[in-house]
Amino acid sequence: MSQTDLSLFKSNPYGVKTTEADVLDAFEFLDDWEERYSYIIDLGKSLPSFPEADKVEQNLVHGCQSQVWIIHKFDADDNKLYVLIDSDAIIVKGLAAVVLSILNAKTAEEIKSTDVEGLFTKMDLMRHISPTRGNGLRSMLERIRNIADNH
Repeated sequence: MSQTDLSLFKSNPYGVKTTEADVLDAFEFLDDWEERYSYIIDLGKSLPSFPEADKVEQNLVHGCQSQVWIIHKFDADDNKLYVLIDSDAIIVKGLAAVVLSILNAKTAEEIKSTDVEGLFTKMDLMRHISPTRGNGLRSMLERIRNIADNH
């Protein structure tokens, strides 16, 4: 868990203002994968800033080709888990934004019961990213689910 203030987590638009429905709609609207990659990259560029102090080993997601960090805060008042993700690779930042649009600002039960892989299949995402990126994406999901299991 991060020492970062909860307000930074709650300012993250992914999962709140930008939802899985928004991402799915964009994917359906965009004609080809070049446009979809561009959209994913744009999502990554709009991730909220990630505190440098939290880019430490314990927050590093193993199984990713690039460096990926995940921090979280649980807000007992609204029973929701808030997550921030950062990466040193711009496409991975975009994939992280997609994940956050699905799982951020949800209860632990909602996180555990969401069929993220089914949504990825609907988006045809795994067929269009490299196997190593796919493994990294699964590692991100596993980390978030493990966090949810502890809340």
